[in-house]
Amino acid sequence: MALNFSVLASGSTGNAIYVENEEHSFLVDAGLSGKAMEGLFQQIGRNIKDLSGIFVTHEHSDHIKGVGILARKYHLPIYANEKTWKAMDPLIGEVPTEQKFIFNMETVKSFGSVDIESFGVSHDAAEPMFYVFHHEEKKIVLITDTGYVSDRMKGTISNADIYVFESNHDVSMLRMGKYPWNIKRRILSDVGHVSNEDAALAMSDVIGDQTKRIYLAHLSMDNNMKDLARMSVTQTLKSQGIIVGEQFSLYDTDPKNPTPLTAV
Repeated sequence: MALNFSVLASGSTGNAIYVENEEHSFLVDAGLSGKAMEGLFQQIGRNIKDLSGIFVTHEHSDHIKGVGILARKYHLPIYANEKTWKAMDPLIGEVPTEQKFIFNMETVKSFGSVDIESFGVSHDAAEPMFYVFHHEEKKIVLITDTGYVSDRMKGTISNADIYVFESNHDVSMLRMGKYPWNIKRRILSDVGHVSNEDAALAMSDVIGDQTKRIYLAHLSMDNNMKDLARMSVTQTLKSQGIIVGEQFSLYDTDPKNPTPLTAV
């Protein structure tokens, strides 16, 4: 059985990604309420109680809102690095010590035939990191919530079968929009979020022969649109000599509706 995955929810209102094989199932972030998370699992025909663990990327509320309640209700192990645990602990309520696990940055944990690799990103959180799932030469990369994509990150995430890649904002919409300047400056900074164009330029450096699907994730509700993100990414990739649809396809994600559970 191959890896299966679904982007359960993606956006500033909440983020969660599900990955499974025949032995284990994993949740990366739980940024919606416990009730909303249960509804998302029902939509993909899976049960939260079967999870092998929840893997936290960083302590912002749109990534941890449901972590505590799911951990307590379903007795799930939670994995995060030490600095994220320290920042997250006061925000998620009491979690039994035996359910708390340290997953340090730039390390690999193995769960049967699945290896999960962590890598650091550039975001205004305690120690933000994302994950690469490896299984039988297949590779799923999850990368959002970063102000830029460094050469180090590119080396880790290159030539994946599947990317869930941040395409947060259109720069013109953000600059002309209603946000106060300090928020705009934060989003545009090296510890903010990548724009459609910058995401595509980073993609052009990491797409490889294995790449089949790219999911555009963490779109801003106020400073982006699905059609605009797809168009901007497609045009920027074309300018780099990469044609969407020839080798790989672009897919949308949604703040409330999961993508279909898909085999890699």
